[in-house]
Amino acid sequence: MSEELFKKLISHTKKYGFIFQSSEIYDGLSAVYDYGPNGVELKNNIKEYWWKSMVQLHDNIVGLDAAIFMHPSTWKASGHVDAFNDPLIDNKDSKKRYRADVLIEDHISGIEAKIEKEVSKAKKRFGDQFDEQKFRSEHPQVLKYTEQIEDINTRMNTAIASGQLNDLKTLIEELGIVDPVSGSRNWTDVRQFNLMFNTQLGNISGEEGKLYLRPETAQGIFVNFLNVQKTTRQKIPFGIAQIGKAFRNEIVARQFIFRMREFEQMEMQYFVKPGDEMNWYHYWKEHRMKWHLSLNADPEKLRFHDHDNLAHYANAAVDVQFAFPFGFKELEGIHSRTDFDLKNHQELSGKKLQYFDNDTNENFIPFVIETSIGVDRMFLSILSNAYHEEMVADASGGEAERVVLRIPAQLAPVKAAVLPLVKNKEELTDKAQEIFDKLKLFFNIQYDDKDTIGRRYRRQDAIGTPYCITVDFQSLEDNAVTVRERDSLEQVRMSIDELIPYLDKRTNMAYLLAELKG
Repeated sequence: MSEELFKKLISHTKKYGFIFQSSEIYDGLSAVYDYGPNGVELKNNIKEYWWKSMVQLHDNIVGLDAAIFMHPSTWKASGHVDAFNDPLIDNKDSKKRYRADVLIEDHISGIEAKIEKEVSKAKKRFGDQFDEQKFRSEHPQVLKYTEQIEDINTRMNTAIASGQLNDLKTLIEELGIVDPVSGSRNWTDVRQFNLMFNTQLGNISGEEGKLYLRPETAQGIFVNFLNVQKTTRQKIPFGIAQIGKAFRNEIVARQFIFRMREFEQMEMQYFVKPGDEMNWYHYWKEHRMKWHLSLNADPEKLRFHDHDNLAHYANAAVDVQFAFPFGFKELEGIHSRTDFDLKNHQELSGKKLQYFDNDTNENFIPFVIETSIGVDRMFLSILSNAYHEEMVADASGGEAERVVLRIPAQLAPVKAAVLPLVKNKEELTDKAQEIFDKLKLFFNIQYDDKDTIGRRYRRQDAIGTPYCITVDFQSLEDNAVTVRERDSLEQVRMSIDELIPYLDKRTNMAYLLAELKG
C-alpha cells in the first residue's frame, strides 16, 4: 500500500465510523484517537479473539485486570524510573523533534529498500530459476548494503547500550541524515527523554505523592504473581493474561494509530522453571505467528525480527513484524524476561515472590516469557490488510469502483445486513424487520433501507460486512432470501430458517479457534 493509499485508509476510517481524532471540535489532541461505532466493534472482536485464544484454549493461562495506578515503587523496581528513556534530537531549522534511533532506523530501511530492489530486478531477469537465498548471500551490491546495515546497527546499539549519546549524533551526521521536513542537517545534541506521565496522589504534592500512568501492563501481572498462583492453584508452567490501557509520552507519535500516547496492550506473561525458558520462548514465538496467520494475513506481510539490542530485562527477544503501509514494523514482541521483574520486586518490597515446587521440594523465582501485542497496531494491521479498491460489475452491465474491507468474518464489526429490496413496500419492510429482529439475538447485524440496493451493498462493503441478506417479493411467497457474500460477490438463495446456522458457521469465533488449536 502506497502513502497515497494510506491517506485514503485514514480518511476511510473516519468516514465510516472506525476512528475519530480525539477532541476534534477543539482541533484535536495529538496522537490520541477515539474509536467510533464500527471501530469499537472491530477492536472488541480483536480483543475477544486474543483472549479466547489465550485463556479459553489453555488450561494453564488465567486472566487479570490490574489497576492503572500502581505504587510508585513498582516503577523503581521495574527500571522504568531510571531507564525508560528514548534518545531525543531536535532540528534547529525546522524546530521539529525526533527520536535519534528512529531516524537511524529509517535510514536503514532505505538501504533495505535498495536490497529489495536488487532482488526484485533479479527475480524478473531469472524467473523460475532464481535462487533468492543464494543471490542475497553472493551478490556484491547486496553484500555491500548488508554490511552497511550491520555496521550501522552495531554502532547504534553500542551507543544506546553504553549511553554514549554523542556517538548517536556523530552517526547521524556521518550518514548524512536530513530532517524529513526541511532537509536540514542542523541537529542539536542527543539527550534522554523519560516517557512516563506522572500525576499526584490526592492532595499530596512532591515526590512522596507522585504517581505514574503505567507505561506497560506487565508489572500489574508481576506484583500479583503469587495472588494469582495461590488462588488458582496453578503449577509451573502457567500464564497470566491481561488487556489494558498504557500511556507513554512519546517524543514523536506518528503514523496514525501505530504510535500513540494512550494505547491498549494484550499481554501474557508465562512463568516457567529456570533453564526451561528458551524452549518456551521458541514455543510462544511459533504459536503467536500461527495466531496471526489464522486471521488470513498474507504470509509475505509477516516476518520475525530478532532484537540486536536487548532490553535490560531480557536474554532473548524477537518481534513479529507486519508490512504496514509505511514498511515492516513491530506488531508483537516475544521476550524472555528472565527473573528480572520478580527478583527486583522481591528485593524492593521485602516480600517473597517465589514458587514452591512440590515435586522437587524447592523454592525458586520463576523465569518469564512475555508475549505483548498492541491492540491498536493489530487494528491497523487488520485494516491495512483488508482495504481494497477494485472494479466490479454494476446493475447497468458496466463497471463501477468499490472500496471493500476484507476483514475476517469473525472479526467484522457487522456480521450481516438485512436489506429490503425496496423501501416503500410495507410488506417487504415488515418481512425484513421480522428477519432482523430474529437475527439480532445471535449476531451484530444492521437493517438498512435507505437508497438503492446497489448503494446499500457498497456501504456494507465499505465497513467490511461479510454478508448481505436481501428480502424481495419472492420472499413473501417462498420464505427465502438472497445472501450475497462480500468478497466473491456470489449470491445464494436459502430459506430464512437456514440463516442462523449459515451465519454462525462463517462468523463464530469457535470455528476459528478450533482451527488454531488444530
